[in-house]
Amino acid sequence: MSVRVIENSEKKKFYSLEEIENSIIWGDTLEILPKLPAETMDAIFVDPPYFFQVGRRRIGQWSGKSIYWGWEENWDEFESYEQYDDFIAKVLVECRRLMRPNATIWVMGAFSNICRVGKIMQDLGFWFLSLIVWEKTRPVPNFLNRRPANATEFLIWAVKDKSVRDYTYDHRYAKMISQPRYKFPVNIWELPICREERLKDERGRPIHPTQKPEALLERVILMSTKEGDLILDPMCGTGTTGVVALRYNRRFVMVEKEEKYVKAASERIKAACCRTIFDSKTVVPDLKF
Repeated sequence: MSVRVIENSEKKKFYSLEEIENSIIWGDTLEILPKLPAETMDAIFVDPPYFFQVGRRRIGQWSGKSIYWGWEENWDEFESYEQYDDFIAKVLVECRRLMRPNATIWVMGAFSNICRVGKIMQDLGFWFLSLIVWEKTRPVPNFLNRRPANATEFLIWAVKDKSVRDYTYDHRYAKMISQPRYKFPVNIWELPICREERLKDERGRPIHPTQKPEALLERVILMSTKEGDLILDPMCGTGTTGVVALRYNRRFVMVEKEEKYVKAASERIKAACCRTIFDSKTVVPDLKF
């Protein structure tokens, strides 16, 4: 098995499934997703910008200080709510086209965007299966004491439309991760934020401000996919989806626009390949960047 980094090109009009399987595609997701073959994905995990910024003005500022310390990324900036909604809708339209008839999609969000995202999904015809609440056991405090700290994020789990019945759902696994707090599966996942596994640069600062913990993706993947399934992450950041997919014998396609994240994800996947064993054969990495 090999894992590739593919730099998107305007000249490239279409990607075959063989080209993109277990690959990181470097480029704009709105340019890349239309080039992927329809109805090929068994599951999709979307972790979009949360729109914590409106233009250059930070939401949550007080006396010139920002609640969201260390978060000054251009990819989270939009000129208006209309521009943000348009971006999310375009991504979701393509995701819906790429989903197999019985595929499921997960879309993450926070207080700043989840209501907007949910409305867009329902307007596009998606049928909600659940709204998962990620309850963070070690949330970041609100140091300015102007509002409660945000100790939750949300995951909308959905299918293409309400007629879908044969989607993958591992009830026993869902029950296991709900214990011992609950005796049956519930939509509350109690997990710490990403700390020990967080990727950092040479100065010890986080490479990505919103890197998701691998334990969160483990729950997504093990509850809603089977071995061998193909998972799409259209905004993969530092590649958590790929790492967990490899660990549990799933295939993946990841897309990322920011070069620094592509480099970090490629090195992370390379390390994961060296640790992963499929069918008693060590996976030999073949990363090209």
